Amino acid sequence: MSKVISGHAVSVDGYVTGRDPGAGRGLGDGTMLFDWYFDGDTPSHVFDGFRLSEPSARVFDALAARVGAIVAGRNTYDDSGWATGGGPHPTAPLVVLSHRPAPARHPNQTFATDIASAIAAAREAAGGKDVGLMGGGVVTEALRAGLVDEVVLHQVPILLGGGRPFFQSLPAHVRLRLVEAVPAPGVTHLHYAVERD
Repeated sequence: MSKVISGHAVSVDGYVTGRDPGAGRGLGDGTMLFDWYFDGDTPSHVFDGFRLSEPSARVFDALAARVGAIVAGRNTYDDSGWATGGGPHPTAPLVVLSHRPAPARHPNQTFATDIASAIAAAREAAGGKDVGLMGGGVVTEALRAGLVDEVVLHQVPILLGGGRPFFQSLPAHVRLRLVEAVPAPGVTHLHYAVERD
């Protein structure tokens, strides 16, 4: 069965955006969270235009190649401008978790109103590949529901001091087991498995 994975660039103080993210403003002033996508000399085999360091390319491409569909939250969807089409992955269909009315539909975009149905729709669309999660709210809801298998933090050595936090309140502890830690220029890739009782 496919796995449900989360891979996010995050500041040391736990933010996935800078201050003042929103439609037309993108992810706020936290764009330095993504500098490592373009600061290297190794082209990504999955994302055109990405040039990463060799260790980052190895980790990033291995993770991106596993993903067959993405579940993203509505804030991430709106902030990233995907209402006009497209999505966060060059080939993976997008399922948007939203309680607001859906905008005009685009190919490879589906809307769902709860995390279980969003992940079920993404599993179906993924064709046996893994389901990726985007956005702190989506990851938190999926963790609450016990649906997350792996968490990958691309930790950037910066304190943003504000923005959207990655993790929100959880009803209980979630234990993680470190699978791999890969230091790279401008980022450390921390790969965790979610431990189940």
